Amino acid sequence: MSTVDLFSLATSGVNASSKLLQTTSNNIANVNTEGYVRQRTEILNNDVYGVEIGNTERVIDVFAQNQLRRDITSVGELSTFSNKTSAIDNILASESNSLSQGISEYFAALHTAADDPTNLASREQVLSKSESLYHRMQTLSDYMLDREEELNLEFTSMVERANSLIGAIGDLNKSIIVAKGNGTSDEPSALLNERDNAIEELASIMSIDVKDSKTQNGAVTVNLTSGESLILENGAFNLFEVNSEADFSTKVITLETDFGSSTKQDTSLRVIESDIGGSLGGLFRYRDEVLGPAMRDVGQISVAFADAVNSQNKLGMDLDGQLGGNIFEIPEFQGFAYEGTDGDYKITGQLIEGKGSELSDADYKIEVTAVSAGVPSEITISFLNPDGSIKKDGAGDDLVIENYAVTSGFNELPGGIEVEFSGTSTYTVGNEFLIQPTKTIASSIELATNRPEDLAFAAPVRAQADSTNLGSANVSGVTISNTEVGGGAEQSAFDGAGGIHDLASSPSTSFGAPAQIVFTATDSYEVLDGESPPNVITTVSGVTDLSNLLAQAKTNGTGPAWPAEFSALDDYPGYDMSLDGVPKAGDSFSISFNTDGFNDNSNALSMTELQSEALVQVSSESTNAPRTFQDAYASMVGRVGEEAALADISLASAEAMKAQSENWFESISGVSLDEEASNLIKFQQSYSAAARILTTAQELFDTILSAAR
Repeated sequence: MSTVDLFSLATSGVNASSKLLQTTSNNIANVNTEGYVRQRTEILNNDVYGVEIGNTERVIDVFAQNQLRRDITSVGELSTFSNKTSAIDNILASESNSLSQGISEYFAALHTAADDPTNLASREQVLSKSESLYHRMQTLSDYMLDREEELNLEFTSMVERANSLIGAIGDLNKSIIVAKGNGTSDEPSALLNERDNAIEELASIMSIDVKDSKTQNGAVTVNLTSGESLILENGAFNLFEVNSEADFSTKVITLETDFGSSTKQDTSLRVIESDIGGSLGGLFRYRDEVLGPAMRDVGQISVAFADAVNSQNKLGMDLDGQLGGNIFEIPEFQGFAYEGTDGDYKITGQLIEGKGSELSDADYKIEVTAVSAGVPSEITISFLNPDGSIKKDGAGDDLVIENYAVTSGFNELPGGIEVEFSGTSTYTVGNEFLIQPTKTIASSIELATNRPEDLAFAAPVRAQADSTNLGSANVSGVTISNTEVGGGAEQSAFDGAGGIHDLASSPSTSFGAPAQIVFTATDSYEVLDGESPPNVITTVSGVTDLSNLLAQAKTNGTGPAWPAEFSALDDYPGYDMSLDGVPKAGDSFSISFNTDGFNDNSNALSMTELQSEALVQVSSESTNAPRTFQDAYASMVGRVGEEAALADISLASAEAMKAQSENWFESISGVSLDEEASNLIKFQQSYSAAARILTTAQELFDTILSAAR
């Protein structure tokens, strides 16, 4: 067994204690340094030199570190999602911006105006509340469009920061490999701490997995938790790129490899936004689950309301004695070409009048599957969520319609819209387009009139019993379903000049529009036109119900049957009449244009009933029961509020988990001043003792020399 002289023992002891003091002093000096991991120097016994200084390494628990990174990712995602969602929740719930409040005020003004339909001041109030309501809708829509624009800037900024961190981690990997390759016993702690800090910040932006390299000493590989590589073993790294699809305001994430001057070919890979996590994932989650749906819900409600009011107003007579027109102007919307569909294509869409209640919140993806004469003849329609994924039906199947036939001009699509394919380029199979009917439309709807006289509060026809009638039957109601003027299948019996069709203007060569009902018995009647003498249009027998007498005539009329020219039209004459009581033979009831009937408020009352009608489609499945305007808005506000409340709860839980992880990590890797102060005293004493050994050895050596003299 080897022996060690006192000089070697003393020298190695002084050096070891000095190294320990240096390590402890470094820990104390960096107690306030963010991301610093305390160090420990290993001391080994040596039979030749007494004591040997081993490696100086960081004290770290990789399990605690990984758990902390996961919790940092979770807090980053939930914090971003919660803050953004709360902002939307606050503005939707604000009374000053509430659509529900605006709708209530509109119908309250309408009820007041209906009590005195000729009062211009009351009519002005209805228009004022209409404008106020759509100002609220525009404010909400513009606010959310601004948030989307800011969101895209945040995407770009966050991706640029992630790219910077990814590049820095790759560079630090190379530096650490070089430092460890120099053969020193100490770890390059400063480089390792700097890399850990960069990885920790990257973990706050996105969810990552970090693993030690199996082939490069000291290097790490960094992957997204979904598996895509961000930093490779050889130091090459992937870069995030923010791209757009057809809608340039909608960003997506793509991984682009960067091998530099390597012979490897760079590649591109789409990343699923829901897999990203961290602050970046929180932004995407907020856009796809809160902002995008809310934008489309506001648009859907605004269009459904405007179309319902327009449709009902067109069924009435205004204060000028004319048929009603549109109160709101609903704009067209344009389609976008997906990447790969290059050319001068123009896709124009618009709401089909009267079908606002069929409009859903879905986006449309249209793929051309057949072409004839340069324009699409067949298309595939996919109904999309705001994030671009395909909506599901109640059975969990994709909402896709294949081989849908189209022609030139406007083509009706499911959901109450129609589109036209135009442009100078020839369409080809595989062309893809995106249509977003509701996303931004609430920002563009405007009043079509500022004249209170244009509010059509009266019905355009009146029906009344002849004063010589002997029965007890009276007119119980007149219904108006169509006031379209002009030719075509949509035309009604109204001539647009303050009357209904006579024989000369009628679509029939034998009859004018229905203008009179004469009972030939208690259970039978004739429908006559307004000619002199009148023509018998049809006869109805076996009558048991006096509701909708003209509809019964269409179905059951005989001798002659209801005119084929009338039946060929969509809804002719566009009005009907109902009676109550008991008629007698010879009783007559006339139908005529409601000339000077300005005190009539029947159409105004029909407008007020829109408040309680279910006119907002719940989903893209037409079989689902629709909701009222206020129910639809309350559902949207409730959904966003629920998301905000759940996000707050989840964030509080995640922050508590992060605090525990930090405590766990700090208990192992953090600097304890009490512990380091104790070590400082201990190592100082060991240094003094080792130095004393050296002094003793010198004294002994001097004694031996003196004795030898």
